[in-house]
Amino acid sequence: MYASLALIALAFDAAWGYPQWLFRAAGHPVSWIGGLIAWCETRWNGARQSFARRRMNGVLALLLCLAVSLAVSVMLVRIAGRLAPFPFDLVVLGALAGTLLAQRSLYAHVGAVATALEQDGLEAGRRAVSMIVGRDPGSLDAHGVARAAIESLAENFSDGIVAPAFWLVLGGLPGIALYKTINTADSMIGHKSDRYLAFGWAAARLDDLVNLPASRLSALLLFSAAVLRSDASAKDSMRAVRRDARHHRSPNAGWPEAAMAGALGLRLAGPRVYDGMCVPDRWMGNGRAQAGAEDIRAALRLYRDACLVQAGLVALIAALLSL
Repeated sequence: MYASLALIALAFDAAWGYPQWLFRAAGHPVSWIGGLIAWCETRWNGARQSFARRRMNGVLALLLCLAVSLAVSVMLVRIAGRLAPFPFDLVVLGALAGTLLAQRSLYAHVGAVATALEQDGLEAGRRAVSMIVGRDPGSLDAHGVARAAIESLAENFSDGIVAPAFWLVLGGLPGIALYKTINTADSMIGHKSDRYLAFGWAAARLDDLVNLPASRLSALLLFSAAVLRSDASAKDSMRAVRRDARHHRSPNAGWPEAAMAGALGLRLAGPRVYDGMCVPDRWMGNGRAQAGAEDIRAALRLYRDACLVQAGLVALIAALLSL
């Protein structure tokens, strides 16, 4: 258990995030992982190969990326242990692990959608939300833009914050590195398109598996945050999760989306347009679909409190393990 390391990583990410100057100078660990995945895909996902061969190549590519991530993360742990005595090695490793969390950046990106809608209107909102969702922004009205931002906040709370923190607590820096490799592979190649259906099969299936515990935990954290807030309904949050979460087309995304929808009195998910095609999906929550910038702000407040609850839970685990 690496709860103390996870607490340090959460603190680093909440306080500083990933500096823009560092991103401009050297990129981001996720972009490095993405570069390796893209290299494998361009060489091993030939359109003339059979479906079975492309699927096997996808398995091999994922194993290669996982092996590289594991090797690099283990090497960093050993270097930190040799250069910095305990507990300073935890600070170094916590700063490294914090780069693989997204508390601060997610808040900023979703907040930018609310600001765009408030200050510059629908077109600006569409441009801002296109940075965080994959659906066609031109198909969204102002309510759709707001719902898309809130849905992205809920889903990314699970797979961008709760899941990496969960695997960091269990496996230290190698644990979070392996998780981010799987999640990045899924976001890049885990699509049900002709190009990726075979090659991305392993990434998509493994991502569903490793996100399963965190998606349920993220719903619990959002419910707990709703308990603490007077402008959210914990009862409706839990009711929406019980009624709707399992009906989402994703085995994991429905849990945080339903929890968020119920807490805020909204309807989220539902039919959406990707690449010009309408993808049917069940609604999460039975509130109003007419969301606006003020609802994005309310969702961000709930998200912030859920992050604090998570940090408190990790701190409690660290304290109990130190007894």
